[in-house]
Amino acid sequence: MSLVVQARHDLSRANTLGLPCQAEHFAAPESVCELREALDLAHCEGWQLTLLGGGSNLILPAWLPGLVIRPSMQGWWLEEGEGDTVLVHAEAAVVWHELVMALVGKGLWGIENLALIPGHCGAAPIQNIGAYGVELSDAIEAVHLVHLDDGREAVLSPKECAFGYRDSVFKGAFAGRVVITRLVLRLSRTPRPRLGYGDLAARVAAEPSALDVAEAVCAIRREKLPDPTVLGNAGSFFKNPVVEANLASRLMVDYPTMPHFPQAEGRVKLAAGWLIDQCGLKGWREGHFGMHERQALVLVHFGGGNAAELLDFAGRVADSVSERFGVILEREPRLVEPA
Repeated sequence: MSLVVQARHDLSRANTLGLPCQAEHFAAPESVCELREALDLAHCEGWQLTLLGGGSNLILPAWLPGLVIRPSMQGWWLEEGEGDTVLVHAEAAVVWHELVMALVGKGLWGIENLALIPGHCGAAPIQNIGAYGVELSDAIEAVHLVHLDDGREAVLSPKECAFGYRDSVFKGAFAGRVVITRLVLRLSRTPRPRLGYGDLAARVAAEPSALDVAEAVCAIRREKLPDPTVLGNAGSFFKNPVVEANLASRLMVDYPTMPHFPQAEGRVKLAAGWLIDQCGLKGWREGHFGMHERQALVLVHFGGGNAAELLDFAGRVADSVSERFGVILEREPRLVEPA
């Protein structure tokens, strides 16, 4: 067997929150064949399976029994599409931000607003990553995957992925059942800037390049968000809540400057960071965790804490928002729990 399996592997640097975690067994397959070897081994040994990507959207426990698989396929390539379109094939372990910057450097449009989002390509569809008015689902052509139960390969269309706001079939019917091995993105050579979110338009020239837009997004994100290599975090810790229109209207009476974004289905999206800030929690720290001093939506880890302490801290933040506004906050990072 060509697959390398390590025992008692440290995962503390494999999650951007920097939580201490150790895997009983660990494998980093570099091909679909090695991935199948890992799955066969886990089935034969009766091991629990845990999948890990870039670790940017996970809350890890101190100990993970069984086998942790971290796909390490890192190839990407271009395929000419019809007209001005280009199809981009990116394997699971390609670093998302590095791919974005490489593609905008080639003058390709479609994902420039998603620059500097941490993590690997294989995890990007799970929560349908999004920023500055663009979501991954806007550019997805197909998602390649392998089923964990029998190793068979499949390709899903965008419709089959059931994308929603920070949601997909990979959080629902396929949760814990498949591993994503490759994305196919449909990009364009024709300039199609989307600058309607925040002050993005003010940061670029009248006719920006895709690189200009990506660099502006990076500058904004760096001003607001801490670098996870310096201060542990998982980016936005809570989803922006989508509430019924009548609740939003009632809140607007008391808070007329409250950011709010009407949705197609008649509901209203609110800004979780603003709600947290209004509760006086921006910069609040207790123990080993806190809310970032410049961005109230980002929960940060100062070191020394664990998952239980983090969840308790986050629960108190959500409780404060619920008590003041009657709005329920839902966390973005996925909690990985031993079976």
